[in-house]
Amino acid sequence: MSHEGLRVEEDKQVCLLTLNRPEAMNALNMDLLLALREQVRSLRLRKDIRALIVTGAGERAFCAGADLKERAGMSQEQVKDYIHTIRDLFSAIEDLNKPVIAGINGVALGGGMELALACDIRFAAETATMGLTETKLAIIPGAGGTQRLPRIVGRSRAKEMILTGRRVDAAEAERIGLVTEACPWDALLARCRETADAIAENGPVAVEQAKFAIDKGLETDMNTGLAIESAAYWVTIPTEDRLEGLRAFREKRKPQYTGH
Repeated sequence: MSHEGLRVEEDKQVCLLTLNRPEAMNALNMDLLLALREQVRSLRLRKDIRALIVTGAGERAFCAGADLKERAGMSQEQVKDYIHTIRDLFSAIEDLNKPVIAGINGVALGGGMELALACDIRFAAETATMGLTETKLAIIPGAGGTQRLPRIVGRSRAKEMILTGRRVDAAEAERIGLVTEACPWDALLARCRETADAIAENGPVAVEQAKFAIDKGLETDMNTGLAIESAAYWVTIPTEDRLEGLRAFREKRKPQYTGH
Protein backbone atom coordinates (compact mmCIF):
# COMPACT_ATOMS: atom_id res chain seq x y z
CA MET A 1 0.00 0.00 0.00
CA SER A 2 1.33 3.43 -0.93
CA HIS A 3 2.01 6.07 1.72
CA GLU A 4 1.84 9.83 1.26
CA GLY A 5 5.62 10.04 1.09
CA LEU A 6 6.26 6.65 -0.52
CA ARG A 7 4.77 5.49 -3.82
CA VAL A 8 4.56 1.71 -4.23
CA GLU A 9 4.06 0.13 -7.65
CA GLU A 10 4.19 -3.54 -8.60
CA ASP A 11 4.57 -4.93 -12.10
CA LYS A 12 4.87 -8.66 -12.56
CA GLN A 13 7.58 -9.74 -10.11
CA VAL A 14 9.22 -6.35 -9.51
CA CYS A 15 8.31 -3.74 -6.89
CA LEU A 16 9.17 -0.07 -7.44
CA LEU A 17 9.44 2.12 -4.34
CA THR A 18 9.55 5.86 -5.09
CA LEU A 19 10.46 8.34 -2.38
CA ASN A 20 7.69 10.84 -2.97
CA ARG A 21 8.61 14.10 -1.27
CA PRO A 22 9.97 16.09 -4.24
CA GLU A 23 9.15 19.39 -2.55
CA ALA A 24 11.67 18.39 0.16
CA MET A 25 14.23 16.82 -2.19
CA ASN A 26 12.82 13.44 -1.08
CA ALA A 27 14.41 13.93 2.33
CA LEU A 28 13.88 11.17 4.88
CA ASN A 29 11.59 12.28 7.66
CA MET A 30 10.52 9.83 10.35
CA ASP A 31 7.19 9.05 8.67
CA LEU A 32 8.95 8.10 5.43
CA LEU A 33 11.46 5.91 7.28
CA LEU A 34 8.62 4.05 8.98
CA ALA A 35 6.78 3.60 5.66
CA LEU A 36 9.94 2.20 4.07
CA ARG A 37 10.46 -0.11 7.03
CA GLU A 38 6.92 -1.45 6.69
CA GLN A 39 7.42 -2.17 2.99
CA VAL A 40 10.78 -3.90 3.50
CA ARG A 41 9.33 -6.12 6.21
CA SER A 42 6.37 -7.02 3.99
CA LEU A 43 8.49 -7.72 0.91
CA ARG A 44 10.75 -10.10 2.81
CA LEU A 45 7.85 -12.54 3.13
CA ARG A 46 6.53 -12.30 -0.43
CA LYS A 47 7.57 -14.95 -2.94
CA ASP A 48 5.76 -13.17 -5.80
CA ILE A 49 8.18 -10.21 -5.67
CA ARG A 50 11.68 -11.14 -6.78
CA ALA A 51 13.43 -7.78 -7.12
CA LEU A 52 13.04 -4.29 -5.74
CA ILE A 53 13.86 -0.88 -7.25
CA VAL A 54 14.23 2.25 -5.11
CA THR A 55 14.23 5.72 -6.70
CA GLY A 56 13.13 9.28 -6.02
CA ALA A 57 10.27 11.37 -7.41
CA GLY A 58 11.08 14.22 -9.77
CA GLU A 59 14.25 15.17 -11.62
CA ARG A 60 16.19 16.94 -8.88
CA ALA A 61 16.80 14.43 -6.12
CA PHE A 62 17.07 10.75 -5.33
CA CYS A 63 17.22 11.67 -1.65
CA ALA A 64 18.83 14.65 0.07
CA GLY A 65 19.29 12.70 3.29
CA ALA A 66 17.70 13.44 6.65
CA ASP A 67 14.96 16.06 6.79
CA LEU A 68 16.94 18.79 8.52
CA LYS A 69 13.85 20.89 9.17
CA GLU A 70 12.36 18.02 11.14
CA ARG A 71 15.74 17.31 12.78
CA ALA A 72 16.03 20.90 14.03
CA GLY A 73 12.95 20.40 16.20
CA MET A 74 14.04 17.09 17.69
CA SER A 75 15.37 16.49 21.17
CA GLN A 76 18.64 14.58 21.59
CA GLU A 77 16.65 11.45 22.44
CA GLN A 78 14.53 11.83 19.32
CA VAL A 79 17.67 12.24 17.21
CA LYS A 80 19.06 9.01 18.69
CA ASP A 81 15.80 7.22 17.90
CA TYR A 82 15.94 8.53 14.32
CA ILE A 83 19.54 7.34 13.88
CA HIS A 84 18.73 3.87 15.23
CA THR A 85 15.70 3.67 12.94
CA ILE A 86 17.51 4.69 9.76
CA ARG A 87 20.56 2.53 10.49
CA ASP A 88 18.45 -0.55 11.20
CA LEU A 89 16.32 0.11 8.11
CA PHE A 90 19.32 0.32 5.79
CA SER A 91 20.76 -2.87 7.30
CA ALA A 92 17.40 -4.55 6.64
CA ILE A 93 17.53 -3.36 3.02
CA GLU A 94 21.07 -4.68 2.64
CA ASP A 95 20.05 -8.02 4.18
CA LEU A 96 16.77 -8.33 2.27
CA ASN A 97 16.36 -11.80 0.77
CA LYS A 98 15.98 -10.39 -2.74
CA PRO A 99 18.09 -7.94 -4.76
CA VAL A 100 17.56 -4.20 -4.35
CA ILE A 101 18.44 -1.80 -7.18
CA ALA A 102 18.93 1.92 -6.61
CA GLY A 103 17.90 4.24 -9.43
CA ILE A 104 19.76 7.42 -8.44
CA ASN A 105 17.80 9.99 -10.41
CA GLY A 106 19.37 13.12 -8.91
CA VAL A 107 21.12 14.37 -5.80
CA ALA A 108 21.96 11.66 -3.25
CA LEU A 109 23.50 13.18 -0.14
CA GLY A 110 24.11 11.97 3.40
CA GLY A 111 21.41 9.48 4.32
CA GLY A 112 20.28 9.45 0.70
CA MET A 113 23.65 8.17 -0.41
CA GLU A 114 23.67 5.73 2.50
CA LEU A 115 20.36 4.36 1.24
CA ALA A 116 21.93 3.82 -2.19
CA LEU A 117 24.98 2.17 -0.59
CA ALA A 118 22.70 -0.33 1.15
CA CYS A 119 21.31 -1.45 -2.22
CA ASP A 120 22.89 -4.31 -4.17
CA ILE A 121 23.17 -2.56 -7.54
CA ARG A 122 23.26 1.17 -8.28
CA PHE A 123 22.46 2.95 -11.53
CA ALA A 124 22.72 6.73 -11.74
CA ALA A 125 21.37 9.36 -14.06
CA GLU A 126 24.16 11.27 -15.78
CA THR A 127 22.95 14.41 -13.98
CA ALA A 128 23.16 12.84 -10.50
CA THR A 129 25.61 13.88 -7.81
CA MET A 130 26.45 11.92 -4.67
CA GLY A 131 28.26 12.49 -1.42
CA LEU A 132 28.50 11.80 2.29
CA THR A 133 28.54 15.43 3.37
CA GLU A 134 27.87 15.03 7.10
CA THR A 135 31.23 16.39 8.29
CA LYS A 136 30.20 19.76 6.84
CA LEU A 137 27.46 19.75 9.50
CA ALA A 138 29.90 18.69 12.25
CA ILE A 139 28.52 15.12 12.38
CA ILE A 140 29.48 11.88 10.65
CA PRO A 141 27.54 9.40 8.50
CA GLY A 142 25.39 7.45 10.94
CA ALA A 143 23.46 5.01 8.77
CA GLY A 144 26.32 2.82 7.57
CA GLY A 145 28.21 5.22 5.31
CA THR A 146 31.55 4.91 7.09
CA GLN A 147 31.37 1.13 6.69
CA ARG A 148 29.74 0.57 3.31
CA LEU A 149 31.51 3.23 1.25
CA PRO A 150 35.08 1.94 1.91
CA ARG A 151 33.95 -1.59 1.13
CA ILE A 152 32.74 -0.36 -2.26
CA VAL A 153 35.34 2.21 -3.34
CA GLY A 154 38.29 1.42 -1.06
CA ARG A 155 39.53 2.85 2.23
CA SER A 156 41.60 5.78 0.99
CA ARG A 157 39.04 7.08 -1.48
CA ALA A 158 36.24 6.71 1.07
CA LYS A 159 38.23 8.67 3.64
CA GLU A 160 38.89 11.44 1.15
CA MET A 161 35.21 11.68 0.27
CA ILE A 162 33.91 11.52 3.84
CA LEU A 163 36.51 13.73 5.51
CA THR A 164 36.17 16.48 2.90
CA GLY A 165 32.43 16.02 2.35
CA ARG A 166 33.11 16.16 -1.39
CA ARG A 167 30.40 15.27 -3.89
CA VAL A 168 31.09 13.18 -6.98
CA ASP A 169 29.22 13.32 -10.26
CA ALA A 170 27.82 10.27 -12.03
CA ALA A 171 30.79 9.90 -14.36
CA GLU A 172 33.25 9.76 -11.46
CA ALA A 173 30.91 7.50 -9.50
CA GLU A 174 30.95 5.02 -12.37
CA ARG A 175 34.72 5.27 -12.74
CA ILE A 176 35.39 4.46 -9.09
CA GLY A 177 32.80 1.68 -8.92
CA LEU A 178 30.35 3.55 -6.71
CA VAL A 179 27.65 2.96 -9.33
CA THR A 180 27.44 0.20 -11.90
CA GLU A 181 26.50 2.51 -14.74
CA ALA A 182 25.61 6.13 -15.49
CA CYS A 183 22.88 6.59 -18.08
CA PRO A 184 20.63 9.35 -19.44
CA TRP A 185 18.02 10.51 -16.92
CA ASP A 186 15.10 9.49 -19.12
CA ALA A 187 16.54 5.98 -19.54
CA LEU A 188 17.33 5.37 -15.85
CA LEU A 189 14.20 3.55 -14.75
CA ALA A 190 14.16 1.43 -17.90
CA ARG A 191 17.76 0.37 -17.15
CA CYS A 192 16.82 -0.50 -13.58
CA ARG A 193 13.79 -2.41 -14.78
CA GLU A 194 15.79 -4.31 -17.38
CA THR A 195 18.15 -5.54 -14.68
CA ALA A 196 15.31 -6.33 -12.25
CA ASP A 197 13.48 -8.33 -14.93
CA ALA A 198 16.64 -10.30 -15.75
CA ILE A 199 17.04 -11.16 -12.07
CA ALA A 200 13.36 -12.09 -11.71
CA GLU A 201 13.68 -14.67 -14.49
CA ASN A 202 16.24 -16.66 -12.49
CA GLY A 203 15.70 -19.13 -9.69
CA PRO A 204 14.64 -17.10 -6.62
CA VAL A 205 16.30 -19.43 -4.12
CA ALA A 206 19.52 -19.33 -6.14
CA VAL A 207 19.43 -15.53 -6.35
CA GLU A 208 18.84 -15.25 -2.61
CA GLN A 209 21.66 -17.65 -1.78
CA ALA A 210 24.07 -16.04 -4.24
CA LYS A 211 23.44 -12.62 -2.67
CA PHE A 212 23.92 -14.14 0.80
CA ALA A 213 27.18 -15.86 -0.16
CA ILE A 214 28.64 -12.71 -1.71
CA ASP A 215 27.68 -10.41 1.15
CA LYS A 216 28.71 -12.69 4.00
CA GLY A 217 31.76 -14.10 2.24
CA LEU A 218 33.27 -10.68 1.65
CA GLU A 219 33.23 -10.05 5.40
CA THR A 220 35.63 -12.90 6.12
CA ASP A 221 38.72 -14.73 4.81
CA MET A 222 38.77 -16.76 1.61
CA ASN A 223 38.48 -20.20 3.20
CA THR A 224 35.54 -19.17 5.34
CA GLY A 225 33.99 -17.47 2.32
CA LEU A 226 34.28 -20.67 0.33
CA ALA A 227 32.61 -22.57 3.17
CA ILE A 228 29.76 -20.02 3.13
CA GLU A 229 29.45 -20.48 -0.63
CA SER A 230 29.28 -24.27 -0.24
CA ALA A 231 26.61 -24.02 2.43
CA ALA A 232 24.58 -21.67 0.22
CA TYR A 233 24.99 -24.01 -2.75
CA TRP A 234 23.65 -26.97 -0.75
CA VAL A 235 20.44 -25.01 -0.12
CA THR A 236 19.72 -25.02 -3.86
CA ILE A 237 20.27 -28.75 -4.38
CA PRO A 238 16.91 -30.09 -3.09
CA THR A 239 14.78 -27.39 -4.73
CA GLU A 240 12.18 -28.08 -7.40
CA ASP A 241 13.56 -25.10 -9.30
CA ARG A 242 16.93 -26.81 -9.79
CA LEU A 243 15.22 -29.75 -11.47
CA GLU A 244 13.05 -27.38 -13.52
CA GLY A 245 16.20 -25.62 -14.74
CA LEU A 246 17.66 -28.91 -15.92
CA ARG A 247 14.40 -29.90 -17.66
CA ALA A 248 14.11 -26.53 -19.37
CA PHE A 249 17.71 -26.76 -20.59
CA ARG A 250 17.09 -30.24 -21.97
CA GLU A 251 13.81 -29.19 -23.59
CA LYS A 252 15.28 -25.92 -24.93
CA ARG A 253 12.66 -23.68 -23.32
CA LYS A 254 12.56 -20.92 -20.73
CA PRO A 255 12.33 -22.30 -17.19
CA GLN A 256 9.33 -21.48 -15.01
CA TYR A 257 10.71 -20.99 -11.52
CA THR A 258 8.43 -20.93 -8.47
CA GLY A 259 10.82 -20.41 -5.59
CA HIS A 260 10.39 -23.96 -4.30
